[in-house]
Amino acid sequence: MPNRPALPNRPALPDRPALPAIRPSRRTVLRLTAAGAVAGGIGTAGATQAHADGIDYTARKTFDDWDRLFQQGGPGQPDQPNDNSNRDGRSGMLAWSQSYVLLGLVRMYEKYRDTLYLDRLVDNIDQVLTVRDSTRGVTDYRGLSLPAWRADHPYTTGYATLADSNEQPLLDLRQALPYAEDTTVTVTAGTQADTFTVRLVNTFVNRTVTLTDLSLDPASANYAVRRIYDAAPGPLQLTAAERRPSPRAGDVPRLGSFAMHCRPVIFAVHTGMITYPIASFVRIVAASPVLRRRYQRKAAEYLLACREAVAVHDWEYRDDGHLIWPKGQPLAYDGCEQPINQSVGLGQTLVELAIATGDTGYRRKVAALGQMLAGQLAVDAGDAWTWHYWPTGGRIYEGFTKTGDPSTDVSVFTPSGGPARQFEDISHGALDVEFAVRAFRARLAFNGRDMARLARTFTQNVATTDADGLPAVHTTVAGGTIGAASVAHQAPRWMQVAPWDPQVHAHNLALYNRYQPTPERDGQQAIGFGWLLANVAYLNWANR
Repeated sequence: MPNRPALPNRPALPDRPALPAIRPSRRTVLRLTAAGAVAGGIGTAGATQAHADGIDYTARKTFDDWDRLFQQGGPGQPDQPNDNSNRDGRSGMLAWSQSYVLLGLVRMYEKYRDTLYLDRLVDNIDQVLTVRDSTRGVTDYRGLSLPAWRADHPYTTGYATLADSNEQPLLDLRQALPYAEDTTVTVTAGTQADTFTVRLVNTFVNRTVTLTDLSLDPASANYAVRRIYDAAPGPLQLTAAERRPSPRAGDVPRLGSFAMHCRPVIFAVHTGMITYPIASFVRIVAASPVLRRRYQRKAAEYLLACREAVAVHDWEYRDDGHLIWPKGQPLAYDGCEQPINQSVGLGQTLVELAIATGDTGYRRKVAALGQMLAGQLAVDAGDAWTWHYWPTGGRIYEGFTKTGDPSTDVSVFTPSGGPARQFEDISHGALDVEFAVRAFRARLAFNGRDMARLARTFTQNVATTDADGLPAVHTTVAGGTIGAASVAHQAPRWMQVAPWDPQVHAHNLALYNRYQPTPERDGQQAIGFGWLLANVAYLNWANR
């Protein structure tokens, strides 16, 4: 829309003095901003630049200052392993914190073309590569030490091995519900001969399971493996497995209290989150003769690291574009399709590798992932896309039941599950959007109409105002309830679709001007504030 000519100044009426200029309150500015952002009205851009508390989220200085603050320490540092051996005691730190720092540095370079951000990337990536499993000499649950980053508690299945008085293993108790290491297993004597009672208490989810008079006699009606299987999944998604080569009557586990320990798994989505900005660095350098002269050696090193990391998940990939969790992998839904966002989370890296190398294998996988995602999208009444968290038609979306024989069940650790048909939440949905736009830019999937519909998903289904007329977001891609501030904080990760509708940027900036997130106020989360750096970078990146 062309700019409107300025109106000439009007003199004050002669019978009353001119009123002094009144500065609107921050609340009023935000209300007007939200109305403009949602309706697409004139004046939105100006309103969103009202930084009531002095924070300009579109300023390079804001990112730079907070990046320096992040480097001073706290959760999500680049030298912290992705499993719970890191000094913060929680796994996933590289995937859900440091990866956003790296992505923020990529977007800041793309915005300002200052190699300072590439130098920062090199410094962080070098540290991230030193904590790969193969470099640390640690293994996943199969005993394999691979060039990627494992995770465990709170995501993976927890094990407690019950042994006899001679420390010979008798029975594995397995909890597939997350936060298994917050469960204590207590074994006491049963009320009958050769029986025992097990009580499991999880303090994180506040759930307790008590199993009385269990037996290790395979012929008994109280045989522990069978009774637990029949009750599965139960409140803690509990299963049990024999550890004795020759099960027999008369064995009883040692009494006492025992901890559960989660077995490590390398998640495809973690690999994707960590390597996506690393592969972006490779793509950026490959496209510039000037940058190649300066960074060619690092780009070659990082390309090899990305190739090796994504190859770790070849056994999970299916030709229809889905990734699965192979049966027996110690996860709640082994044997099932991974959530859409986790499949395309790895796809983000594959897009960058396809662009940087032209490799037909990467191109083919991106095309298949794109086709899979496109098949999940449904057009709503407003000509916007909606989709679900779990793949429609998949085992979890449709639901599955146990067969009575664990060897023929879909899943080892959750014999019965689903149906689960919730819409995609906006945080995980940002991964879907990121992949879709990057695949479109690479001309490997989707078209311009698809991108416009994704933009409408944000402007029509996600962006909203609350009861006070202030900018807010819904929690899912189909609308739903209004999210808390922590949900709104994640919204700028949808910025890839801003070129198809500038209101995406306007509403996100309005959200940040409303909630005013800062490292001091919002960076004390368990994963730190890497996400905040990425979002400020996106507010810079898409600012016009």
